[in-house]
Amino acid sequence: MYRHVEDPWRLAERWYERRKYDLTVAALPRERYRRAFEPACSVGELTRRLAARCDAVLACDRVASAVATARQRNSDHPHVVIRHMTVPAQWPEGSFDLVVLSELLYYLDDPTSRSLLDHAVTALEPGGTLVTVHWNHAVTEHLSTGRDIARRLADVPGIGLLADHREDDFVLQVHQRLRPDGGRPATPAEEEGLV
Repeated sequence: MYRHVEDPWRLAERWYERRKYDLTVAALPRERYRRAFEPACSVGELTRRLAARCDAVLACDRVASAVATARQRNSDHPHVVIRHMTVPAQWPEGSFDLVVLSELLYYLDDPTSRSLLDHAVTALEPGGTLVTVHWNHAVTEHLSTGRDIARRLADVPGIGLLADHREDDFVLQVHQRLRPDGGRPATPAEEEGLV
């Protein structure tokens, strides 16, 4: 799809996409993040929004032309690095306090999805944030929908659900990595002493 057009889904133009990205970033429970990872970043539109909230962002995509476009669109953010790599077979070193899986998991079969989620949870620091957002309509090349992915995430050990935003078109969920003792991290209101 990227062969003939730089942004095949018109991610920068469509109100639907811009609104979804803004909701995704607004759902983040922390004001700032130290190090974020965004696999399957496509042309880097969500990456730009994450850059405003993160000290460092590592994004990647398996399509070389999408990586080139994402790099160009984020060239004014020196703290953003975009790599050509395919997850979960390739996974970056180190830990993250934010992992964003946007419009990715429905392309993966169950074993590959489980592997990717295992990598994501393992890479998350205790208290770290895992965000998932996925299209919720049946598509020929998608193996699941946003609702299916939400059900799958409910069974992933080591994370707890913080926010669950559902619309007819997409499902946006925010999970937090549980502490080593199995306890959940503080909510944003708890962090600020409001509760």
